[in-house]
Amino acid sequence: MLSEFAFVGVLAIFATLLPVAGLMVAWLIRPKKPNPIKQSTYECGIEARGETWVQFRACYYIYALLFVVFDVEAAFLLPWAVAYQQLALYAVIEAIIFVAILAYALLYAWRKGALRWV
Repeated sequence: MLSEFAFVGVLAIFATLLPVAGLMVAWLIRPKKPNPIKQSTYECGIEARGETWVQFRACYYIYALLFVVFDVEAAFLLPWAVAYQQLALYAVIEAIIFVAILAYALLYAWRKGALRWV
């Protein structure tokens, strides 16, 4: 029983050590000569004036999250569409339910005003 989970343990150890090792190597070989010009905020070549922290409206983030959700929908439906001729009726009904849930989510977001670009 233990030998079956040994592979998972070794994988978990490597999954932890590999990124840590990469960060350590990057930390060791990085340039270490800071100066005020290197540490200044670079924003399109224009010197920042006034307060640089700006609060963005949450609707932009919600709009982006909705885009990601429906983009992922396309990624999930592509293999289904490619194998459409080989699918059973059960798989077609599942895909219709999946699209119906996403359509309901779109309608909900639309009614809440999340798609208004103000």
